[in-house]
Amino acid sequence: MNARPGLVVAVSSRALFDLEESHRVFLEQGVEAYARYQIARENEPLSPGGGYILVRKLLRLNAGAEARRVEVILLSRNSADTGLRVFNSIRLYGLDISRAAFTGGGNTARYVEAFGADLFLSANGEDVRRTLAEGVAAATILPSPPGRTDDEGPLRLAFDGDAVLFSDEAEREFRSGGLERFNTSEAARAREPLSGGPFKNFLSALSRLQSEFPAERAPLRTALITARAAPTHERVIRTLRDWGIRIDESLFLGGRDKGPFLRAFGADIYFDDQTGWCESARAYDVPAGHVPHGVANEDGPAPRAAGGTRRLTRPTKE
Repeated sequence: MNARPGLVVAVSSRALFDLEESHRVFLEQGVEAYARYQIARENEPLSPGGGYILVRKLLRLNAGAEARRVEVILLSRNSADTGLRVFNSIRLYGLDISRAAFTGGGNTARYVEAFGADLFLSANGEDVRRTLAEGVAAATILPSPPGRTDDEGPLRLAFDGDAVLFSDEAEREFRSGGLERFNTSEAARAREPLSGGPFKNFLSALSRLQSEFPAERAPLRTALITARAAPTHERVIRTLRDWGIRIDESLFLGGRDKGPFLRAFGADIYFDDQTGWCESARAYDVPAGHVPHGVANEDGPAPRAAGGTRRLTRPTKE
C-alpha cells in the first residue's frame, strides 16, 4: 500500500475547469442533451476554472520528492461517460491526477472522507456544506476571473480568520454587541486561544508541508488577511502560536477592502466565509472560495466588519 501523501485535495470537475457553458446546457436542456454535448466535444480541452492554478501549483510541489507530497483527486457529478472530456483535459494539461469518483448526478461529499481529503473544492454549494458538516475544510469555488493561467512562482494561499481558520465565536460576539464590545472582549481574552475553524486542519497540513523546505526557498506561502485590527490582533497571533502553525504574512486591515491586498500578496486563491469579500477578491483577479460556515451564513441582517465598516456586498475599489 502506498504511503498517504502529506496533503490530499479533492476537487470537482467544475472547480478545476470552466464548465459553465456545459452546465447551462444541463440546466436548460436536461441530462440527455448534456451527455450529447459533452461526448461530441470530449476531445476539446476545457478552459481552466477557478481551482486550476491552485491544483497545478499543488502538484508541482511533488517535483524532486521521493514520495508524493500532494495528491489531487477528482470528484465529479458526471457519469464516467460524460466525464471522459474532463479526464482528457486533465491529460492534455499534464495534470498528475489518477484517482476519481464519478457519481452520475449524486452528491460527491460522501467520498471526501473516504479518500482522506484535507480540502474539498467544488462549484456545488450543497456538497460543500455537507463536507463542512463532516469536519473537513471545503469551499465553493466562484467562477474564475478571465485570463488566470499564469502558474509561475510559489503557491500563495490566503485565508480569512474568523469562521475560516478560527471558529465564529468572536464574530458572534461582534454581531451581538457591536464593535466596542467586540474590541473589549477580544482584548480581555487576548491570551485565550480561539477555537479552531473549518480550515484549521488544512492550514496545519500546509504548515507541515512547508517545513519540508528551507524557509527562504519554500515554494508555498500563506497569508492571513482579516478585517480585524488592534487591539483584537493579539488574540489571533497568540492562537496561531499556541497551535504551532507557521503563517508567512498577516494583514490586519481594520475593514479595508481586501481585494487590493490580495492582489499585492499575489494570492492564487482566497478563502472567506462572506461572499462580499470573495467578490472583492475576484474584482482584483484573485480566485476565491466561499466557505459557507458560521453566523455570516445564517439568516439575519447583513453583518458589519470587525474593523468597523460594513462588509462588502459588492466589489469596492478605493
